[in-house]
Amino acid sequence: MTDPTRRNRLDEEESPYLRQHADNPVNWQPWDDDALEAARERDVPIFLSIGYSACHWCHVMEEESFADEEVAELLNEEFVPIKVDREERPDVDSIYMTVCNLVTGRGGWPLSAWLTPDGRPFYVGTYFPKEEKRGQPGFLDVLENLVDSWETDREEVENRADQWTEAARDQLEETPASIGADEPPTSDVLIRAAEAAVRSADRKHGGFGDGGPKFPQPSRFRVLARASDRTGEERYRDVLEESLDAMIDGGLYDHVGGGFHRYCVDRDWTVPHFEKMLYDNAEIPRALLAGYQLTGEDRYADVVAETMTFLERELTHEEGGFFSTLDAQSEDPETGEREEGAFYVWTPAEVREVLEDETDADLFCDRYDITESGNFEGTNQPNRVTSVSELADRHDLAEDEVRDRLESARKRLFEAREKRPRPRRDEKVLAGWNGMMISTCADAALVLGEDDYAEIAVDALEFVRDRLWDADSGRLSRRYKDGDVKVEGYLEDYAFLARGALGCYEATGNVSHLAFALDLARVIEEEFWDETRGTLYFTPESGQSLVTRPQELGDQSTPSAAGVAVETLLALDGFADEDFERIAAETLQTHANRLETNALQHATLCLAADRLESGALEVTVAADELPAEWRDRFASRHLPDRLFARRPSTDDELEAWLDELGLEDVPPIWAGREARDGEPTLYVCRDRTCSPPTHDVEDALEWLESEPESGSDAPI
Repeated sequence: MTDPTRRNRLDEEESPYLRQHADNPVNWQPWDDDALEAARERDVPIFLSIGYSACHWCHVMEEESFADEEVAELLNEEFVPIKVDREERPDVDSIYMTVCNLVTGRGGWPLSAWLTPDGRPFYVGTYFPKEEKRGQPGFLDVLENLVDSWETDREEVENRADQWTEAARDQLEETPASIGADEPPTSDVLIRAAEAAVRSADRKHGGFGDGGPKFPQPSRFRVLARASDRTGEERYRDVLEESLDAMIDGGLYDHVGGGFHRYCVDRDWTVPHFEKMLYDNAEIPRALLAGYQLTGEDRYADVVAETMTFLERELTHEEGGFFSTLDAQSEDPETGEREEGAFYVWTPAEVREVLEDETDADLFCDRYDITESGNFEGTNQPNRVTSVSELADRHDLAEDEVRDRLESARKRLFEAREKRPRPRRDEKVLAGWNGMMISTCADAALVLGEDDYAEIAVDALEFVRDRLWDADSGRLSRRYKDGDVKVEGYLEDYAFLARGALGCYEATGNVSHLAFALDLARVIEEEFWDETRGTLYFTPESGQSLVTRPQELGDQSTPSAAGVAVETLLALDGFADEDFERIAAETLQTHANRLETNALQHATLCLAADRLESGALEVTVAADELPAEWRDRFASRHLPDRLFARRPSTDDELEAWLDELGLEDVPPIWAGREARDGEPTLYVCRDRTCSPPTHDVEDALEWLESEPESGSDAPI
């Protein structure tokens, strides 16, 4: 074969992260058969570098090493250098990041791994400076040492590669030799997870852990909200509120333009790492919606609305899908250099220049801690530190006037900020990440009563379906970018998108969205469910063979793919001929010991276990339209696992739905549930026990209050 490694091939890729490296003197290859075959033919190691477009230290390592001719010469001659966008290939990232964590005790990006030509890892790390610095080995030294080991101690290298690969298989692929329990875990694991969340909570500053950095943990918030509802335990709700308040008041949140940054570098949520990821701006608002339902506090709903505005303005494709990230860095107008946070930070002088009015400037600076000393490298990331009532007293103003002045100031500062050089945007559209955002938009439409959010959700779902779903093969691709489609879908793509499609059905009553959710669920069974091992794998059975086949059971920056799949299969079971509940139950049973011994790490699977035991709260609505009062009364309350099972008023009309869904018989969730007396009719079922049909939502809610919840008496 012609050796493809004689040039940098990343100019052929659409990933913005890969294209950022297309001009490097390193002869970067994408992860493909040609690159892997070249490593085998040349019998040289693979140098694998994994990152993503908004990764700060990825940019640093590029500038120091990958743009350096000396480094490039060594990499090109002695290795096959492969660059991977972790957002496109989470399967590759999962394998080698697992090895990095096992071997070094830490992980992160850029991930640097050296592999045998068949993909087995034998050396791993993260960021390396070009030359030795502060105890870190220099990248050039590492490369030279590994070349020497490959040439003079090949047997030891191969042995280490075998050991590390086996360790990765044990961690990622293997399941218990026999099913770990006689039954699936009960709702007890939800309470275990909630208790662990309380123990790890920072009760002074909010969030989890007693130091920095502080990461948002949306799955933990869902656990706390669900456990609070199930038990009435105030500690769960208290920790939830403390954490949500810390995140929306501190620097994690963009108080000028809306939306959430990736994480904060300190314990008290002051200074963020400034990149904005689509998944954070999906999952944090979902947690805020739960907080709003539990507490009725408008501040949570307000931040959701502001985040939706940011999303529509800055992360939405003109035809409907959602882009992936905004970079942390942007050009500093003063220096011309790309600096982290340059787009977002302020000095008092800059605030005063924009606002002109002294009182407005003083109010904004007092409210958001804009000081001369600064909180970030001499500048300020706004943090909401002073209440409106305190400002009113301090400045001798009415509270309403303070609010009006602050909002006017925010708008003027936002307009001024829009003139600054903008952060780069990663414009790839990922099926799974879009599924997360679609779910949140659909949920926000129901909870906040905003039909515009349902339209945003549906537009995004149709965008992804049109471009990434192949109806002929019945298969989903992961990534769309400027007309280019790449990578077979993973479990997270199918599961997250199925959950989003189900949410669109609930919000709109359009059966085609339910049909799509069922199509995706059927592929989950065909491609990701392993009957013998009783588990759901992250990669499809028919997909590319790697050194191990990973599962994704734990929650990380995104929810567990297996957990969301199990939750979604349980929700769809009542609409399907397939026995989705069996797959969900057996997956939970296989991993029961994991959930019982480390519940918090598997938060989404614990939520699924609770759903399996408690059953869905089925709200079947037989009507042409969902009455606004019914939606408001149900959706404004925190009712875990509430499922709006909308259907036409008559069985004759329902026949067309059954045809679209490919069902011969009416599923139980709709059977015998026509509209009565020509009026919209409501049927409510919990734990497989149903209320009488009613036209009055208050009657249904009264019945619901009188019914004991399964799992509500779980021990604390």
